Amino acid sequence: MTIRHSLLSLLAAKPRPVGELRTQFHELTQHTWPLNIGQVFQTIQRLERDGFVESLGEVEGSTGHTAQVYGITAHGRDELETWWSTPTLLSKNQRDELVIKIAMAQATNASGVGEMVQRQREAVMWELRDVVKQKMALAPQRTAARLLLERRIFNLEAESRWLDHIETLEIPAEGQPQ
Repeated sequence: MTIRHSLLSLLAAKPRPVGELRTQFHELTQHTWPLNIGQVFQTIQRLERDGFVESLGEVEGSTGHTAQVYGITAHGRDELETWWSTPTLLSKNQRDELVIKIAMAQATNASGVGEMVQRQREAVMWELRDVVKQKMALAPQRTAARLLLERRIFNLEAESRWLDHIETLEIPAEGQPQ
């Protein structure tokens, strides 16, 4: 998930100080992705440096401290529109620890590859049960918490199917590339 684009989307709705950006982000994502104030501040500084946001002056907060208010620029709106219109796909270069673990165990003739796959399948099923229970406690609306759990369920189901599939693949013969 990209924090910079999330902050740009909040600023597209209205100008805000850094603290309010963090609070609004947490409220909209239902605290599913913790974000510390330093991370928000650094991201805003980079967005300002790159011309996506600008300082609109200061306001006095409820505690009496002044805070810089930031607003999105036309360049920032263009960047946000590009983000919204660009599909998000998993990285082709993403390292998958499970794939590496199984491939290394297979390539080095480690014992128990089948048992490793079975333990993984059992762990996936337990996790799936837990996530489904969590989902049942949520309202059916399209909230951040619901989206996160639904995505996790589909990912776990896909991993389970993948584990079933790889067990049907032939094991390379001795001397063949692994």
